[in-house]
Amino acid sequence: MAEMEADVISLLQGLIQIPSVNYGEGKGDEKAVAEYCAAKLAEVGIESELIETAPNRVNVVAKIKGADQSRPGIVVHGHLDVVPANADDWSVDPFSGVIKDGFIWGRGAVDMKDGDAMFLAVVRAWARAGFVPPRNVLLIFFADEEAGSVYGSRWLVKNRPELFDGYSEAISEVGGFSVTITGGHRLYFVETAEKGIQWMKLTATGNAGHGSFINPANAVTKLARAIARIGEHQWPQRETKTGSKFFSKIAELVGEAYDPANPRPLLKHIGGAARMMGATVQNTANPTMLEAGYKANVIPGSASAVVDGRFLPGFEDELASTVKQLAGDDATVEVMIRDKALEVDFDGPLVQGMCDAIIAEDPEGVPVPYLMSGGTDNKALSDLGIIGYGYSPVKLPDDLDFFALFHGVDERIPVDGLIFGVRVLARFLSNC
Repeated sequence: MAEMEADVISLLQGLIQIPSVNYGEGKGDEKAVAEYCAAKLAEVGIESELIETAPNRVNVVAKIKGADQSRPGIVVHGHLDVVPANADDWSVDPFSGVIKDGFIWGRGAVDMKDGDAMFLAVVRAWARAGFVPPRNVLLIFFADEEAGSVYGSRWLVKNRPELFDGYSEAISEVGGFSVTITGGHRLYFVETAEKGIQWMKLTATGNAGHGSFINPANAVTKLARAIARIGEHQWPQRETKTGSKFFSKIAELVGEAYDPANPRPLLKHIGGAARMMGATVQNTANPTMLEAGYKANVIPGSASAVVDGRFLPGFEDELASTVKQLAGDDATVEVMIRDKALEVDFDGPLVQGMCDAIIAEDPEGVPVPYLMSGGTDNKALSDLGIIGYGYSPVKLPDDLDFFALFHGVDERIPVDGLIFGVRVLARFLSNC
């Protein structure tokens, strides 16, 4: 166990020190970090395949044989890419992997090279000990998760679906982390649901003309009206199965009532986690991009905007119809990118195993399901019928604003929290 704990620290530092930055629009490079993972697997005799889906866009796949070949296997997956980091904004080099103040610092420390390091450390410990897991494990490190997974999970699902034959469940990022709520109760958020996505382009058309003329059909004005209505719209709160379980447990622990029609008053009990969880009680539609005109004294004939729409499981139609209604006659609405919402039950043997592993390492911990406002590679795997969960555990300090660290400045993870996580994962995967 001590060797595995030391290994996970070293692995995370090594992963951070390889700047596998994804700039979007196909501009990324996971080759060096993928080769690092493959080399670390090879050190202990685990074979892997490097799958290059575009120049320098590389995925790592390793199959670990389990004891019971009659059971469906489990996919354990992470992503290798990270978002950019402006070094001038950081108090440390964002690609140093330095240990300071009890934390490992660097881009990817929480999204999600910590999970990658834990997954690697567990299977390396198995190989050193000659341990055979209960069932087959498909270990994958994907490329391009931070820009739509085009060169990662979506490419492999479409072009190499045979890799996933015989696998029915999966675990990945953004789940199993602790949040201390009012009263000192320590909850562990296990991700069982994800909001869906509709990125929409709004286009307004009007009469082009001279900037000095009166123009009642100004495309920019029409677009501005539509965007203002969408951006200021107050979406109704909606209950989901996951949200009901999540807020009911919080209400029980803090001794307050849970109102399915208005769970927002409970958000005050979960600290920084309220930033994301507040977006999981309703649909959202945020204007994010504007484009119009080419000269100060020319009224353009068209103007466009992009809206980032996110919908709760079961409420996609509400998002689409409401945005079109709000746009009205001022602008047309076109869906640019669409991805499904996910929601699975918080029960069954796998979920029980997750909960048991957490409680074994933290008897005071309370695992709860939660709905994530974003998405993961589990969406791509769901196209093959694979049920996915967010489960890369970490125990966090009570006062750490964990969600602010995702894509944020001075991203870091506590060393003792990382060690806790690898112990939980080893226990879970060794018995699932």
